[in-house]
Amino acid sequence: MRFVLVALAVAVAPLAAAQGHPQVREGFCIGFGFGYGSVSYSCSGCTSEGAVSGYLKLGGTLSPKLLVGGETNGWTKSQSGGTFTAANASAALYFYPAPTSGFFLRGGLGFASASASVSGNSFSQSGVGLVFGMGFDVRVGTKTSITPIANFNWGSLTGNQIFGEPVKQSMLQIAVGVTFH
Repeated sequence: MRFVLVALAVAVAPLAAAQGHPQVREGFCIGFGFGYGSVSYSCSGCTSEGAVSGYLKLGGTLSPKLLVGGETNGWTKSQSGGTFTAANASAALYFYPAPTSGFFLRGGLGFASASASVSGNSFSQSGVGLVFGMGFDVRVGTKTSITPIANFNWGSLTGNQIFGEPVKQSMLQIAVGVTFH
């Protein structure tokens, strides 16, 4: 995890220094992005799996330092004739410690789920979810940013349809997106 955070900081620092547009956050915002996600489960015999992931967020500005909104984070992988997904839908707060910087921390609470579709049969488990992360809005226009992010999504999935027992779901996501402020 430390490596990921250092890599994100090193990749973003030159871009942040080259920004020609001020960091202004007012009104409505929306963003989306794609990248890599690694998902793991707390069950015996489960392994971590990596695949494509993405996110969609929208919300509004409470102050120059604080945004509130809703977001979804998802992961999907097809293998051995089946499709597997992990998702999290949350209410989230975005905190910008220095309003003139694009760096933010995020956290939220919501709903987590896992699903599997194998041979025409669908199975799912769901429960409470938490999200944490950080990113950087690199302004490329007056109201547009390129936004690299590192997110951690956690869920406590009840039921037994997929894993035969309740499990904990963890997803680490590294992605790059576009944010419209």
